[in-house]
Amino acid sequence: MTNIILFGAPGSGKGTQSQLIVEKYGLQHLSTGEVLRAEIATGSELGKKIDSLISEGNLVPDDMMYGVIENYIAGLPKHCKGTIFDGYPRTVAQAVALTSLLKKYKLDALMIDLMVDEQLLIQRLIERGKVSGRADDNLNTIRHRIAVYHDQTEPIAHYYLRHGNYFAVNGNHGVEDVFLQIKRIIDREAKNK
Repeated sequence: MTNIILFGAPGSGKGTQSQLIVEKYGLQHLSTGEVLRAEIATGSELGKKIDSLISEGNLVPDDMMYGVIENYIAGLPKHCKGTIFDGYPRTVAQAVALTSLLKKYKLDALMIDLMVDEQLLIQRLIERGKVSGRADDNLNTIRHRIAVYHDQTEPIAHYYLRHGNYFAVNGNHGVEDVFLQIKRIIDREAKNK
């Protein structure tokens, strides 16, 4: 089973690359952003709390996220080829919790880090906001989200690097070129197992 943590700053292309990986390898795609937006759409108290956090560009607390992820992993079908974790983990504590959770189910994961220059991230998110209408795709929130990423999320890369399952990809290129880099990593790692 191949489990991939697709990592990168907001606007790095995680959603786009996740779709391509799903099509090529038949993996499940867990987008925590989609899961959280679905909870918001229910109008529940939890959804309202999550909406308040996300609309200000902040992260959802670890305990809320851990429950979402554990429910997901426990519910995977037996024939599952693996999962792409898109948007999780976002803190070192979440990375440690995910490693423990995967071990509980006799699984592991590799991290693929989409490295993109900050100006390009901002440009991509501004363009996405024009199309998607997402409240968090405005310049002030984008800058805050990128700062939160550098402060709280980026250290996760060092965690996976120390564990020997970290792979960097140059995400400044076009979609196809980035996917080719990712495909090489997945294929090489599958061969080495």
